Amino acid sequence: MDGFSYYNIFDTKGMEYIVIIAFLLLLIPFWLILNRGDRLRQGVRRALGVLTAGVLRVPQGIYHSQNHTWAFLERFGAARVGLDDLLMRITGEVELKFMRQPGETVRKGDLLAEIAQDGRSLKVYTPLSGRIVSRNEAVESDRMLLGEDPYGKGWLYRIEPADWKGEVADCYLAAEANHWLSDEVERYKHFVALNRGGLEQGSAQPVLQDGGELTPGSLGYLSPEAWSTFQQEFLDRRG
Repeated sequence: MDGFSYYNIFDTKGMEYIVIIAFLLLLIPFWLILNRGDRLRQGVRRALGVLTAGVLRVPQGIYHSQNHTWAFLERFGAARVGLDDLLMRITGEVELKFMRQPGETVRKGDLLAEIAQDGRSLKVYTPLSGRIVSRNEAVESDRMLLGEDPYGKGWLYRIEPADWKGEVADCYLAAEANHWLSDEVERYKHFVALNRGGLEQGSAQPVLQDGGELTPGSLGYLSPEAWSTFQQEFLDRRG
């Protein structure tokens, strides 16, 4: 037929393309199976109540302080502050005591609140300097909000910041926050391993699961002395 040329793909690079396509067709299902396995393992961990870095909530736009508080700048200039998800998962259900009133001025690192459980307590320090605009009374009447929605309805104070840019410079945001919280989970595992000999009297709850995974609320099973050590090692960094 005039003007028509016939090429045998086996005489060109067609065979190479076929091999590549066949390889991809085999690789894609294998990749999906592997990822499905990861998702399944994550689901099992959640169902078993295992605390890992992968289950922590890290919303965009939240600045995480090294003392496990956070700050978020609102549209009209005030900043909400609260307790991070890791601290809430470590402690479990706690009672909250506000230590500041609206109208007061605080400096970064000042005492903001205390959280308590069965006679043991932790001090919470502000990640920002400024004037306190309001505090979230809802978390006093419904303390479950602290753990269920720590970055939303579970906020503690709204503060008019004195130096927002300067004071969040040493906080963690987005991917940095993820990495830092992952490191904090590992650091807390080490802390628990060193302190689980000091279980609260009458507690038979394991603070570490088989394989070294953390139990949510594990700090609640440790002694007052362990709470004091946790305060010094995890919350008293007020720089």
